[in-house]
Amino acid sequence: MKFKNIKKLITHRRSVFQRDFNSKKISKKTLLHLLECADAAPTHKRTQPWRFVVYRGEGRQKLADALAAMYQQATPPDKFLEKKAEDLRSKALKSEAVIMISVQYSGAVPAWEELAATAAAVQNLWLAATAKEIGGYWSSPGLISQAQEYFGLPANEECIGFFYMGYHDLPAQTPSRSPLNDKIRWEE
Repeated sequence: MKFKNIKKLITHRRSVFQRDFNSKKISKKTLLHLLECADAAPTHKRTQPWRFVVYRGEGRQKLADALAAMYQQATPPDKFLEKKAEDLRSKALKSEAVIMISVQYSGAVPAWEELAATAAAVQNLWLAATAKEIGGYWSSPGLISQAQEYFGLPANEECIGFFYMGYHDLPAQTPSRSPLNDKIRWEE
């Protein structure tokens, strides 16, 4: 693999939202390949703390309904907005696949290491999706704090967001970044 190819892939990775997804289906085989890439992430003591639930096909409707119900349950009646509930449903239904991302804390290493390993797995997933011309974005809505109970996650597992995915027709574009030199201090 040439450095310029991997650098191009990394620098062109970006968030792509449902409004830009087209109707092309993502096969289960492709999703499995992407998840294999996620599973190759580095992990201290080989704890492999990432956990994924993939919603596709009719599963997206189940997720859409669950997110809307979670929002309604967590929102006082005077603050509840039907538009917000419909938006949560729509995000799931307009995506070809949605992956619930969880971290399972082993207790063998500090919690932040488990979280960092899971984030690395998501980055691998995102880069692999980009290479397959599949767009997506990682969303962490406030209601994920209820996901453990709502989705029946084990006591040592925490939902940290949802990765929404779909094919798109957008041209490659390098995301905007502030100057790298503003983020580096050299000690030589």
